[in-house]
Amino acid sequence: SAEIGTDGPIDSVEVGIFAPLVMQVDADRLLAHIETILDRGVSVETVMVDLLAPAARLLGEYWDDDRCDFVDVTMGLWRLQEVVHEIAGRMPSIRTDPGDRHRALFASLQGDHHSFGTIVLDEVFRHGGWLTDRINDAETPVLLDAATADWFDIIGLTISCDCHIAGLASIIAALRRVSRNPRVCIMVGGAIFNADPDLATKVGADGTASDAKLALKLAGVAHATIREKVE
Repeated sequence: SAEIGTDGPIDSVEVGIFAPLVMQVDADRLLAHIETILDRGVSVETVMVDLLAPAARLLGEYWDDDRCDFVDVTMGLWRLQEVVHEIAGRMPSIRTDPGDRHRALFASLQGDHHSFGTIVLDEVFRHGGWLTDRINDAETPVLLDAATADWFDIIGLTISCDCHIAGLASIIAALRRVSRNPRVCIMVGGAIFNADPDLATKVGADGTASDAKLALKLAGVAHATIREKVE
């Protein structure tokens, strides 16, 4: 089988080699590959954002292009989740006062089976000092109930299927109406927004980010800006 490189940054070539392996070998073998990357000095966060998340997106593309079946993708994503849960504990966590911790809700919309992005977001934000909740395959009433029941500084929606765009503006508008936080920041993510970032504002969101590390940075800026306006 193809081996992953042993030096240099993670690039598209390495992702292209890794993604098919996810459907071919078990989680322990994948972890062994990940260990070789970590041993060359790459951070856990970078592995999650620059290797695992793009690999998950490639699996979705393989399925869309009929290069593999639903079972292959499902098993591959399950193995990626196992890898994330195994390595996430090694990420350094920012310690914050419980009273100062911000809250984020991440959700993939109903019918979106490629929800791996929300898992990576959840881990990156949690280790960045945020309190997080996550809903996969979220039905709109469930999502609205969550926004009503608890205070969230950020609500992040991940969309991997273009079919969700038509109804997204109304979902975002409804979230703003019912949110316990009247100034909630709503961010969107997914390949369609990476291709056209302006689409985020067109559907009523406050912004988008191409990956979880950038999302964490932008969320911090957005929260600080909102706090300044309030004060």
